[in-house]
Amino acid sequence: MDDGPWDKAKLMGQGVAGGGQEAVKSNPMLWGVPGHLTSDEADIYARFKAEVEKRPQDIKDTIYSFGLEEGEVWALCRWLRARKFVYDDVIVMIEEATKTRAEAKKSNFYPNHEDSLGCGLSLYYAQYPQLYSGVSKNGAPLFISKPGILNVDAVECITTLDGIVKFHWYIMMHDFANRLREQKKNDPSFKRFECTCVLDLSGLALSQLNSRTLAIIKEQAAIDSICFPETMSKMFIVNGPRFFGATWTIIKGWLDPRTASKVEVISDRKSWEKKLLDAVDAHQLPSDYGGTAISTDITLKKEMPGDVKRIQSEIIGLRGHGSCSHKIGADEQVSITVYTKASAAAKMTVVDGSNKGAPPFVNNFIVKHDGGSTAADRPTSTEITTERINGPVNLKVKADTMGSRWTTFNFLVVYNVYGKKDETDGWLGGCSVVLCSALIVSSRRYYFANGSTMTSVQSTPEDDADNDDKGTSNPNATGR
Repeated sequence: MDDGPWDKAKLMGQGVAGGGQEAVKSNPMLWGVPGHLTSDEADIYARFKAEVEKRPQDIKDTIYSFGLEEGEVWALCRWLRARKFVYDDVIVMIEEATKTRAEAKKSNFYPNHEDSLGCGLSLYYAQYPQLYSGVSKNGAPLFISKPGILNVDAVECITTLDGIVKFHWYIMMHDFANRLREQKKNDPSFKRFECTCVLDLSGLALSQLNSRTLAIIKEQAAIDSICFPETMSKMFIVNGPRFFGATWTIIKGWLDPRTASKVEVISDRKSWEKKLLDAVDAHQLPSDYGGTAISTDITLKKEMPGDVKRIQSEIIGLRGHGSCSHKIGADEQVSITVYTKASAAAKMTVVDGSNKGAPPFVNNFIVKHDGGSTAADRPTSTEITTERINGPVNLKVKADTMGSRWTTFNFLVVYNVYGKKDETDGWLGGCSVVLCSALIVSSRRYYFANGSTMTSVQSTPEDDADNDDKGTSNPNATGR
């Protein structure tokens, strides 16, 4: 299908291979696509095109949000489909979208994503894994999100909802837009600027679907629905737990009906693997989703900053006393940073958990949030190690609240692990590994959840002594 002039006859299918209304009957997803319009729709397109030409640049920038590379007819029809070719509704939508994006546009849609989030991508993705990986058979970029691993307590320790929204603007206007333009450059036949999505709910617990989690989803969905209409080619929701049906009913209400119709909810792995391979070639689909491309875990590791080898982050829900531990290998070093927005300070001590007589690496370091308490105020990050600690060592971070023991205060302990530098051989150590771990203490047991695998370690007598009369670490948390 070429990009020459689109008169009414061509919009309706004349001269377009496979065009016309008959094709729409067999494939409803062709409705509203150039070459498949009805006579009335073609007339509305012409009217809309003439109106856009008279409008100011802000309106044009909204319509061509991904750049002129999308092509006039494809961009205009994308907006028309979103409002079922009802002319007045389309005009209202574009004006509303222009207002919605106005503030973000002043900042060029936040090109420095780490400034927007207030933390590094690797740490953010450890709490909320999401990535682009390959393209689907129709050329649309493949996006994979894992909200089942979303750790809202940890996210709130490192960023704000405002930061997440700004980051979403960056993703859509810089990352996604660049991928679309690059795909168009590599494949001129790529016309529909859309995305194929996989929403993996593996590990999702009912307790995660609270107002804080839904607020994140709702804000992002609202932006996409009004400012980036008709950009979802297909969405596959996989590994959904039994209770997800009711939740999907809520989320579905936030989406445009046509968008919602493109979503398939499939829990059985054999079934969704087949569906994914129908939409995505095996060499483009990550191996952990049934394809042969590199796994999503390895792709996410590429976001590691500098010489960081891996990151482990553990949330301590501090009520009195709490702790978390991490083993550092003989060829490794580690620095420790604590993130929090807690209203009360805490004293942090770092010791060798396997050597009770050794002096502490860090002793009673006070961590205190130095910002405001509103939703827009960013959390505070504090590096509690003055120099990297060399392995091998079984590090234990102990925390004592300086506030009320009747209130739980969240502190995210982040271990940045590096390869140990050897004078002759350079950096030692293997490939990067992202460990997203949550520390939960219940009935004197520590539960560590790494991805979808959960193990429990019985607390030692020494741990019991640490916890006696001091409360426990995050007793109300749930495992991931």
